[in-house]
Amino acid sequence: MRLSYHFLRVIHTLLINSDLKIEKNLLVIQNLTKRFGGFTAVNSISFELGKGEILGLIGPNGSGKSTTFSLIAGLYAPSSGAIRLDGREIAGLPSNAICKLGVGRTFQIPRPFRKLSVLENASLAAFYGSSSHISREEANKRAAEALRLVGMPSDHGLQVEGLSVAGLKKLELARALATRPKILLADESLGGLDESEMRQAALMLRRIRDERELSIIWVEHIMGVLMGVVDRCLVLNHGEIIAEGTPNEVTNDPHVVEVYLGTEANDLQQQTQDRHSAKQSVMTDVSP
Repeated sequence: MRLSYHFLRVIHTLLINSDLKIEKNLLVIQNLTKRFGGFTAVNSISFELGKGEILGLIGPNGSGKSTTFSLIAGLYAPSSGAIRLDGREIAGLPSNAICKLGVGRTFQIPRPFRKLSVLENASLAAFYGSSSHISREEANKRAAEALRLVGMPSDHGLQVEGLSVAGLKKLELARALATRPKILLADESLGGLDESEMRQAALMLRRIRDERELSIIWVEHIMGVLMGVVDRCLVLNHGEIIAEGTPNEVTNDPHVVEVYLGTEANDLQQQTQDRHSAKQSVMTDVSP
């Protein structure tokens, strides 16, 4: 009994004095800042991502969304602040190391290897993005599974050339999934898609979350589709978080409405309602 008690005390002391922190959330961002010279792209933002959560990250152009992604994924080193994945500090690590720790990312503009097949593109991501050394056969297996998740065939004959915009977006997502991430950073996965393709892509992300038990941060400009899928939203403007909450809470936040529609948004909304009421009144008057 004394030995067990002593052992627990030692472990407790090691945890307190180490860099490893016990977190209830999968990802914790604290006071994250990124400066490019005299320009501050991300200004001391803090938020968490729970296990299995889909978090929407929205905001106008230039609000800091993609920069935040690049900081988490290791493309940029932060000027200050902390990024903890499963309690481990990852801020400043190179992107390949962060990928192997479980962060997969898509990009707004897919850039696959066009001389390789679709399967080879996903297999390459699986091989080099794995947290441990895997065989070529295992890489192909993981690639085929990722392609299945996004609804693409995994036969060796399917080439990148000739893929539609939707096909390229699916391949980009499959490459990220082939690394078997804990967190998926989905950067504008709906860009260039038609309305039907958007709905399918949004439902696909939710299904992938459910099947893989993934956590997802989703950056998107098309709020109507995103709001029907995410569990929670963060709104960025000029590199700062201006709102956080459920989709309903965020869309009804006056500051968010102002940022998206302008300072006279409430007046415009009232004018629209007044015109609608007047139109209904006229229709009632002329009806037999």
